[in-house]
This record gives sequence, structure tokens and C-alpha cells, in this order.
Amino acid sequence: MKLLHILFFALFLNSSYSQSTNDYFEKIRNNEAELTAFFSQMPKGGDLHHHFSGSIYAEPLLRHAISKDFYLNIETMDVLKEKPSTGNWELFSTLKSNGTLDIYKQKIMQKWSVKDYNHVDYPSDKLFFESFMKFEPAIKGNFGQGLLELKNRAISENVSYIETQLSTIPTAMNTDNLTKFDNRLRRLALAKDEKGLLKSLDSVYSSLLKKDAESYAKDFNTNFVAKLHKDLKIDDKQFTMRYQNFVLRFMEPVDLFKNLVIAFISADESPLMAGVNIVSPEDGETSMKDYWLHMVMFKYCHSRYPNVKYTMHAGELTLGLVQPEDLTWHIGAAVYTAGANRIGHGVDMAYEKDSYDLLRYMAKKTIPIEINLVSNEFILKVKESRHPFTLYKEFGVPIVISTDDAGILRTNMTEQYVLLSKRYKDVSYIDIKQYVYNSINYSFIKEASVKKQLLKDLDSRFKTFEANFPLK
Repeated sequence: MKLLHILFFALFLNSSYSQSTNDYFEKIRNNEAELTAFFSQMPKGGDLHHHFSGSIYAEPLLRHAISKDFYLNIETMDVLKEKPSTGNWELFSTLKSNGTLDIYKQKIMQKWSVKDYNHVDYPSDKLFFESFMKFEPAIKGNFGQGLLELKNRAISENVSYIETQLSTIPTAMNTDNLTKFDNRLRRLALAKDEKGLLKSLDSVYSSLLKKDAESYAKDFNTNFVAKLHKDLKIDDKQFTMRYQNFVLRFMEPVDLFKNLVIAFISADESPLMAGVNIVSPEDGETSMKDYWLHMVMFKYCHSRYPNVKYTMHAGELTLGLVQPEDLTWHIGAAVYTAGANRIGHGVDMAYEKDSYDLLRYMAKKTIPIEINLVSNEFILKVKESRHPFTLYKEFGVPIVISTDDAGILRTNMTEQYVLLSKRYKDVSYIDIKQYVYNSINYSFIKEASVKKQLLKDLDSRFKTFEANFPLK
């Protein structure tokens, strides 16, 4: 009886703390500075929609390129380690000696991120997606510095877990003898012949295994990810990180499928590899043409590796970006055909055919939506009531809040919660706390003990945080 009394008192105390915190939250929700201070200190759990290269700020990348004396294309602001045969390239040391380095630093920051963007001179989506290739050479061979930057920033703003899309898996596999399948797969996809597609993918899959696809996955897991993770001591009492493999939408079918199979093998064999994703602009020509084909490829790989989880960029589209009919089926195909475990972005949900049924299905099957407010506003110009956040909330779809590409977008996790609170007045502190717990509960962490410890840590962090309210 005494134990029951203690448990009841503890639950009452926690509820009281949450209510006091909610009361304070409601008091400040229209004040951005006060919200920023509040959310900076609030435990934020995990960031599940997170691109490694896009999350590193431009400043350290630029410092690295300068210290290694890379070549800069003084017209496009691309950098390279070796000078190409064409283009207007100068060494950083030359720019420094002739006194123009500071001028180019400013131009680089404006091309590698959204810094100083005025929403007039250049399409925002084009600026965003073009930035990756400009600074990519400054990331190669420099992953350790980036991982530590992300870890330290996460700890400083009370994020305890990141599930990042780290790198594509390098492969030297020759698939020239399989390119005949490119047209065949596209013909079958155009005819919506799923049975024929799966049969053809079976043939390609068998060939890929004979070409030792498994060795590329094992080498990546052991000699790159596991080595970095261990050497840098990424996991500790304050922070945990896991990694997603990803494939690029703009590739030809056989090459994409090859990379997808290797990505699934990698994720199936290592506890550090949490799952698989698909990236690149969804409105790209190849992305649109092969979208359904890609969904069937994921379905096929799931049949081979049923324990591998995958989240998919789907519905990162809006009216005007593509034809209206192209807004009606991408999220549905990712959910129903590909069998995605989570959906990233999902911005065009309101345009989906039978969207209410799809939302009910996602809620019933607990398929979370990864909400990226700053990203959706910058890339798609979708925000506030145009954003489908409220739709997902009303239908009970599990919600997680994430950053997407905090470095390029020059944002952080705190700003996502500030915007959420300012824009959606029906979101309570209790709701936000649930989203934080969702970010751990719906993560792809494989080790039950690791997830359990992160949840236990969240309990402790929230108890400490909520003890501050009401403010004295």
C-alpha cells in the first residue's frame, strides 16, 4: 500500500510539473526570445531527418578548404583539391596573397548556405540543392571533424540522439552487362506490371550477389562507419548516433538498384546502420519518371531483408513545382507500395488522392511523419496554414520534429520548436513533449537496451527541466 502511495505521488508530481511548465509555455508562446530560451533548455530527444553533409555549417568547411589550399572556382564557388583542365580556378593561397580572400569568403558563404539570401535573385530550391556539390570536396576525408561538430552542437542544445544520412556506399562494381535492364524496368514500370518488375529485379539481384555486393557493404560498415564511430568515441552518456544509408534518385535504374541492395545489406548486418533512405530533388526529371519504380525496388529489397527499416523522402512537393496530378500519389506509393516505416516531409499530403484514408492508415500503422518546418519554408515556400502539420496532428499520425539540413539552412533544432509553437496555437507543451519522446520511440535504433537508456535519460532530463517552473 505504501508503494502504491509513493507511485501515485510521483505520478501526481510529474503531472504537476508538466502542467506548471505548460502554463508557462502558454504565457510565452507569442514571444520569440522567451520561446528560444525555453526550447534551448528543453530536452529535445532525437533528430531523425538529418543529412550529415547538409548539417555542417559552412564556416568549418571553408576553414578546412583554406587550410588544405584547395582550388576555388571564382565564378561558381565550387572547391576542388586538384585543378581541373577547364574553368576559372584559383588556389586559396593565391587569393590570400592578392588580398581578395575575404571577398570570396563572403561569396562562398552565400553559395554554400542560405546566408544573406534575399528571396529574389535566385530560386531557393535551386540554391539549396546546388550547394551540396560545391562544398562536397571539403567533406571528403574530413568526416571526423564533421561528426564531432554535430555531436557537440547537439549536446549544447539538449539533443541526445541523431540518426544521420552519412554517406553513399562506395562501389567499384561493373554493371555494364546489366544496363539492358534499364529500359526493361522502365517499360514494366510504365505498364504498372509489378509482377514483371519483381521478376526482373530478381534477375538483377542474383547478378549483383555474384558480383560480390556483400563485400562493399561489409567494407563500408567495418572500415568506415564502425572505425569512425569508435575512434571518435561518438556514443557516450550524453549522446548517441546511428546512421542511415541512402541512394540517389537521379541514377539510372540498375545503378540505383545496385546501390539500394548494398545499402540494405549494410543496414542488415550492422547495429550502427539504422536503416535506408532515398534522397535528391523529388521533382527532378528522373526522380519523377522512375518514382513508382523506386517504390517497387524498396518493396523488393524489403522482401529480401525484412528486418531493415527505411524512411523515405516523399511528398516534398507543392503546387506549381510540378503538375497538379503529380501531387496526388507520391506519399501513398511510399506508404502502400514501398512499405515505408516513416515518411520524410510529406508536404503535399493535402493534395494526395484519398488523403483522409491515407492519414488514417498512417495513424493506424503508426507510420510517423518527419516534420521539417524551416526546410519546407525555404525550399518549397510552404509554411503556416499551408503546411499539412495540422492534418497529421488531427488524424493522430505520430509526429517527429527534425532539422533536415541545419548547416545549409543555418538553423537548429531549437528553431524548429519555436516556429512550431508560434504557428500552431493548438499545440500544447504536452504535445511537444510527446513529439520529443516520439523521436526516440520511432527511431530505427536496433539495440533495445540503447533505446531504453535514451528514454530513461529523457525522463531524467525532463524532470530536471520541468522543476524550473513556475519560475521564481
